[in-house]
Amino acid sequence: MEFDNLVKLIQAVSESELTRFSYEENGVSISMKKDKKQKLVTINNVAETAGSGLPVLTAVETPAAGNAGGGGQAEGNVVKSPLVGTFYSAPDPEAEPFVKVGDPVSKGQVLGIVEAMKLMNEIESDYDGIVRQILVSNEDVIEYGQPLFVIG
Repeated sequence: MEFDNLVKLIQAVSESELTRFSYEENGVSISMKKDKKQKLVTINNVAETAGSGLPVLTAVETPAAGNAGGGGQAEGNVVKSPLVGTFYSAPDPEAEPFVKVGDPVSKGQVLGIVEAMKLMNEIESDYDGIVRQILVSNEDVIEYGQPLFVIG
């Protein structure tokens, strides 16, 4: 199989809901599997850290089957990934993240970066508001259309 066709095949499988794919041609076998889990970060308004007055952030593993957990999801506008790649929450490993839960954001503000085929693509907010949830972690492999942020 030619390299370009292989890349197209990988993209097609990544964009689909398939969890397993196998292909064999001329003695060459390709097998792909996609894990469908994501981390959901929410604000717990009741608990506070040792009297600091700051809300406790909780991470919950949820299936990524089109919604981010249903009942525990904050209401707001969802920013989705425009492409397949690796998500980065900061411009470099030593830097602070672009945004944190509770940060105010403006339309056009950079929320993160997706690396795809060695190109860094900035993910910008489509909305004004407050970051209610961050649905991915730094260095997560993400899919096209996957929810990344909830802005309320």
